Amino acid sequence: MTETEETGVVAGTTDESAAPLLRVRGLVRHFPITKGLLKRQVGAVQAVDGIDFEVRPGETLGVVGESGCGKSTMGRLITRLDEPTGGTIEFEGRDITHLPPGKLRPMRRDVQMIFQDPYGSLNPRHTIGGIVGTPFRLQGVEPEGGLKKEVQRLLELVGLSPEHYNRYPHEFSGGQRQRIGIARALALKPKLVVADEPVSALDVSIQAQVVNLMDDLQDELGLTYVIIAHDLSVIRHVSDRIAVMYLGKIVELADRKSLYEAPMHPYTKALLSAVPVPDPKRRTQRDRILLKGDVPSPIDPPSGCRFRTRCWKATEVCATTEPPLVALRTGHEVACHHPENAPDGARDDEPAKTA
Repeated sequence: MTETEETGVVAGTTDESAAPLLRVRGLVRHFPITKGLLKRQVGAVQAVDGIDFEVRPGETLGVVGESGCGKSTMGRLITRLDEPTGGTIEFEGRDITHLPPGKLRPMRRDVQMIFQDPYGSLNPRHTIGGIVGTPFRLQGVEPEGGLKKEVQRLLELVGLSPEHYNRYPHEFSGGQRQRIGIARALALKPKLVVADEPVSALDVSIQAQVVNLMDDLQDELGLTYVIIAHDLSVIRHVSDRIAVMYLGKIVELADRKSLYEAPMHPYTKALLSAVPVPDPKRRTQRDRILLKGDVPSPIDPPSGCRFRTRCWKATEVCATTEPPLVALRTGHEVACHHPENAPDGARDDEPAKTA
């Protein structure tokens, strides 16, 4: 990893002594369900229901989980593209949870987002120069050397030709469009970039190129990433720490090595058992965990532990008491009454019975 002169932070590594760049506490987002002409609220979709985490300067936090667990909603909340229902979001020590649009505008320079769909996130009526140059116009920033020269420099930075300045999105492939989206996100030199499944819509042969590009840009520019994905192989390649989400909650949060070698939450263990293994010998040596049933509805989640309806270790306490997210090892937090691979004294070895 190279040390950037501007930030003094070794990109891709974590400064343990530094104050968190982003701190989230008790973050909640409920989408109301209304009925009738009077739009009376009859329920709510609990997309994100009380999550806590921190992101330190220079690190990459990966967020994984099944579709519908609230990953993308969480990403939109911390970039303030969506309004939280509850909790707090602090960026560089400043509370940005409910900032009005006028005060949010300066913060937009430091927090940017890369969207999942490279086809829907680019306006087909605008040229590439217009798309990548939009952040400068919105923020009233005049780049040194002129707007066109700076946009062409950004295109070259992400592996595109400066001559693409006057072309339109339909003339590019999916991987090239995602590079354009990355160039737009990096235009104002942000400190935090939230990438919402940046490679899931791309061909497998292109995914590695985009992931490696983001890795190189982090080294070069000293970026801090929050990367949302459902592909555990991608997350393992790029992340320093990983948060596992299930039905609006973070159920496990740990560094990459600890999570992949000794997962503590049964859900994490089940996810890791589903990762494809190219070696046939290793494939037959591991236990494949098949979760029964469907993910419960976020409109009416189960009482207690939300994973208990699909967990093979569930007991009566899982149905009555929600497990808090606690650290069982240094830097390894888990929300489970019966964790796997737990240190002595932190594990309940009582025989499991169906709740």
